Amino acid sequence: MSISDNKVTVPVPVQGTPEATGQLDDLLALMARLRTDCPWDKKQTNHSLIPYAIEEAYELGEAVQSEDDEDIKGELGDVLLQVVFHCQMYAEQGRFDMSDVISTLQDKLVRRHPHVFESETLKDDAAVKVRWDEIKLEEQQAREARGKSKRRLDQVKAGSALMQAQDVQKQASKLGFDWEGIAGAVDKLDEEIAELKHELTDKSTIEVKANIREVEKELGDCMFALVNVARKLNLDAEAATLTCVHKFKSRFGYIEEQLELAGKRIEDSDIIEMDALWEAAKQHERSL
Repeated sequence: MSISDNKVTVPVPVQGTPEATGQLDDLLALMARLRTDCPWDKKQTNHSLIPYAIEEAYELGEAVQSEDDEDIKGELGDVLLQVVFHCQMYAEQGRFDMSDVISTLQDKLVRRHPHVFESETLKDDAAVKVRWDEIKLEEQQAREARGKSKRRLDQVKAGSALMQAQDVQKQASKLGFDWEGIAGAVDKLDEEIAELKHELTDKSTIEVKANIREVEKELGDCMFALVNVARKLNLDAEAATLTCVHKFKSRFGYIEEQLELAGKRIEDSDIIEMDALWEAAKQHERSL
């Protein structure tokens, strides 16, 4: 049911309307059909899918927290879709296919668990973590031998911008590149906010949009500086932001509920009414 090109197997699109069989090969054939017949799927690239992969990972995290099996199954499927989608496109390019990805993972798992598959004996999970890091270092040295150079901050893991910003700052701090106390970080935040205001104050919307890349840079500097303040306070910037997101969603939900009780749709409200309900939502929080 497949064709081979340069040792890379490209799945053959399924014909007709497929049934849900729970088999990986059938899923690959379904993805191949979508890449053939769906206009949206056909135009995607490995780069265009990056935001979706990140989004699905976060949604999986929320589903696990919810303990709802149906949601968890759905989100695990969405994450798997990203893997299948990417593999399909790389196979189309003749680079590698799903079996290569699975083999690479199998090799890595065996290599990183010598205490399971070889004669090594590790007494507890702490020892396993130490050995895991040693093996990862050996893998990095092998990468460097292939010409993949490494810098001090390369150990920062992929993640949200806030997570990476905090980790970058933490690693730089270990090397002595840091403010001595929180005052320096706060002063830097004030400096960056002033620069952002300079890009926005007394300028028309047209002028701001004409210089939008500079505005973007200044906004990024402000956020990076704010993350630095969080780090100096031993706070997690990601967690702090998520707390704010959940608070905003809760208050906005309160606005919707109150409007519904009044027989109104939120689309028929205005900013004055919604702002008053926002303040009422804050009062409601304090009473809980």
